[in-house]
Parts: sequence; structure tokens; C-alpha cells
Amino acid sequence: MNDTTSNHNIKLTDDASERIKQIIKEGQDKDQVLRISVEGGGCFGLQYKYDFIPAKDITDKDIVVENNGAKIIIDDISIGFMEGSIIKYVKTLGFESFEIENPNSTSSCGCGNSFST
Repeated sequence: MNDTTSNHNIKLTDDASERIKQIIKEGQDKDQVLRISVEGGGCFGLQYKYDFIPAKDITDKDIVVENNGAKIIIDDISIGFMEGSIIKYVKTLGFESFEIENPNSTSSCGCGNSFST
């Protein structure tokens, strides 16, 4: 695995990088990045939100994680909930999704999108 680690110990796996690049390639705007944020809500109180945004919308407060030409952006508030996480893209029988392995999570729902700390 040739993952890249940012200064906040966030890792983006090769599989996740390839999927991000594929989604952008198939879209209309080729100059985009994946923003991952943590918001209130979901079964366990917090949930991940995924948005593709124009690269020009990256701010000075955003944390940028890159691997193999793919970028994800995490805002300065969400990074506190995601410190040390590994962002993966997983495929199982009949199901594909981004998955965040978050060491700060004390519990999570079955789909892995909602968690508590």
C-alpha cells in the first residue's frame, strides 16, 4: 500500500485515490477535489459528509491530503474528529463505498457513516 500521510496523520489509500480520480474523470468538472466533513446527525450523533467541490474553493484553513494524484480536503473543525483516520474505498458483494477507519470513534452504525466519539 502506497498511502500518503498528511501532517494530521490522515491516510488516503491507493484504492480510495483511484476511485476519487475515476469519479472526477467521469464528471463534467475535471478540476475538483473531494471534501470530507463531519457534521451533527446520523444514528450516533456525528456523520461524514462527502462533496466534490471545485479545487479553487480550497481555503487556507483546509487540510489537504494527497495520494497518487487524488486530493481530499478536510476543514479545520472536522480534522479534530478525524485525526489519525484511514480513508479507504471498499468493495464487497453488491456494495461499494468510501469507508473511514477512525481511531477517535467509540461506536458507529452498521453503514459506517455515523459515529460517536
